[in-house]
Formats: sequence, C-alpha cells, structure tokens
Amino acid sequence: MKTMLIATDGSPASQDAVRFGVGLAEEQGAVAVFVHVVPAFDVISTGGFGANAKIPHEVDAEDWSSLKDAEAYASERGIWSRTVLLQGDAAGRIVAHADEIGADLIVVGSRGHGAVASALLGSVSRAVLRKTRRPVLIVRGVAAPAAAGSARDEVLATR
Repeated sequence: MKTMLIATDGSPASQDAVRFGVGLAEEQGAVAVFVHVVPAFDVISTGGFGANAKIPHEVDAEDWSSLKDAEAYASERGIWSRTVLLQGDAAGRIVAHADEIGADLIVVGSRGHGAVASALLGSVSRAVLRKTRRPVLIVRGVAAPAAAGSARDEVLATR
C-alpha cells in the first residue's frame, strides 16, 4: 500500500479515522493524503416562509483547521502527508480525488447514526462506499488505543 486518502472534517468520528489511518500508514509505509470537503455554497435564510438563498462558500482558516490538525498528528508520528481542501459534494469529491491520486485505500469515519437516521440524513461514509470501486475502511468509534499500539490491535480492542 502506497497511498491512503483519509477524509476529515474535525468531528470526533473523523478524528478517530485520522488516528487509525495514520497508524495504518505507519505500519504500511504509506503516504497519508488528508482531504476535507467544504460546500460550494452556503445556504442562508432570507427570512420569509422558508425561503433561502445560496451564496458561494468563502474558504477560511476554520475550513483548514481539521487538515492542519491531521497533518500535525501525522508529522508527530513521522508519517509523510499532504492536505487537500476540496469544494462540493463530500462523498463525490472524496471518491474523485481518490481516483485522481490512485489511492490504495479510502479511510473515513462514521458517526454511527444507525439505519433510520442514516436513511433520513444520508451518510458520507455510506455514499463513499456506493460511489467508489476502491477499498474503503470505515472507522467507527475507536475509543482508546490498544496497549500494543498497532492500528490492527486498535480494531481488535474495540470488538
């Protein structure tokens, strides 16, 4: 495995995915490519009867914060990484970028909303699974690292 795309948005679930993905990259000698997707447009209320307007999203420092945190974590572990900020549909952009860089694995976090909530709200991890032909690792609630410290041991410790 040479290249792993690790999606992050700063949520606890994506932070778990970053930690797990970096551990796996360390074991495999892979490069970690951290991706965060922001919306192309922000929806604002115009104040009347549910009417909304779309304005182009302006990228700011907050949009970069989860990527900088992930990059710092990888650097602490001695893992070479790079960051990419994309705009648009999260799942579609993650899959397209994984294809562009030839990622061997896509790592995403899952908030674990459950079947009903996911059906109603949608799920980026589920959409990535549907849209890609690449291997996908969905990290769900890795609460604490295992004593042995390997990414594989972390998964086994959560069972």
